[in-house]
Amino acid sequence: MKRSEINSIIKQAEEFMTAHQFYLPPWAYWEKEEWLQMKERCSSIFETKLGWDITDFGSEDFYKRGLVLVTLRNGVLGKGDKTYAEKIMVVREDQETPYHFHWQKAEDIINRGGGKLCFELYNSGEDESLLETPVRLLQDGIEREYAAGETVVLEPGESMTLPAGVYHRFYGQTGGGPVLAGEVSMVNDDAADNRFYDAPGRFPAIDEDEKPYRYLVSDYAALLDGSL
Repeated sequence: MKRSEINSIIKQAEEFMTAHQFYLPPWAYWEKEEWLQMKERCSSIFETKLGWDITDFGSEDFYKRGLVLVTLRNGVLGKGDKTYAEKIMVVREDQETPYHFHWQKAEDIINRGGGKLCFELYNSGEDESLLETPVRLLQDGIEREYAAGETVVLEPGESMTLPAGVYHRFYGQTGGGPVLAGEVSMVNDDAADNRFYDAPGRFPAIDEDEKPYRYLVSDYAALLDGSL
């Protein structure tokens, strides 16, 4: 992805969040000078990978297959007493987050506002295949059962609990506009706890055609060593 495209995507996401009165922590808006001034006090942010994350899942077509995420809180597996995580996401109409599951993480996905959030679900087999068995889970604390691959639609305010091992893809419903989606989960590790069914990558290579508007989680190492 080009940095200019990422910058534009983040600006649009900020406007959308503000329109829905969802406000990010101060560090989400820091410029380079503030990061460098505060870096000695931000070891927890860097270690737990809080911050902006833009992905096209290796598709090279963000608007068809991509996602905006901001990790707001997180811990480290097996370390410390923070055993939970929270994200906010912007999901566009017909913009797919492809089929994946987590080996460790159970999560709640919440439609915080905007359009309707659509899911398709499959249980995973021992060989990590898609099973044709019914998927059983909680939707706002109520037990539900869905056929494999059935479309489940979350209206604003509704949520779904996704156990570890359940394949899921999601996207904004056509005609409804973007969705502000929340995630509350166990500790999140995007580097090691995502099993994608057919997506080639999680973190895109970036063509630095302009300066970063906001720094991504994947930028922190380069930011700190002075190469970005």
